[in-house]
Amino acid sequence: MTIKSAAESPYKSKVTGIGPLDSGKWIQLRKLEYVDPKGAERTWEMAIRTTRGEPQLEPGNEAEEVVDGVAIVTILKAPGQPDQLVLTKQFRPPVGKVVIELPAGLLDPGETVATTAVRELKEETGYVGTFIRQLRVMYSDPGLTNANMRLAFVHVDLTDPANKNPSADLQEGEFIETFCVSIPTILQELDLIMDKEGCTIDARLHHFAMGLLMS
Repeated sequence: MTIKSAAESPYKSKVTGIGPLDSGKWIQLRKLEYVDPKGAERTWEMAIRTTRGEPQLEPGNEAEEVVDGVAIVTILKAPGQPDQLVLTKQFRPPVGKVVIELPAGLLDPGETVATTAVRELKEETGYVGTFIRQLRVMYSDPGLTNANMRLAFVHVDLTDPANKNPSADLQEGEFIETFCVSIPTILQELDLIMDKEGCTIDARLHHFAMGLLMS
């Protein structure tokens, strides 16, 4: 397993306080009114990203859907070696733990999923990759928020000189560790890391790993 560490370990982070918040810079709350199948009027509380605007009463089709972010399935390829998956570890304040995740990020205005995937991969991990394909729009936690994402598949050629000594370009306040796992043994390796380090895992990554195991 190859590990490239951030300048400061994400394990040094900790939550120091929790308080109420009606609206914030990145997230706001909304109350929805809706009618159930029996005609009863009901309400629902939800969180929205301030970067995507107000939710629509009648969402359009997928082609018209605003995409918030992208999670990147990054496959490292080298002749004669098993494929590896690039993953990250970073402290997530809402759960108070370091979380193992796929590299990910939000789309900038005017960006495509492909552009964001390649850009975010380079910024978070230092790897230069080639966009292969994207999956349909998926919702991260539909009982809580309308935040969504697409999975993007990116291949990284380890024979490319640009990938010889990858170096992340992290933003202020980002403390991300990048590491790689062998795809054939991904679940075993992830379990070992979580048991040893006391971190946890993003559900989407775990579901992806389970899908690989069951295929």
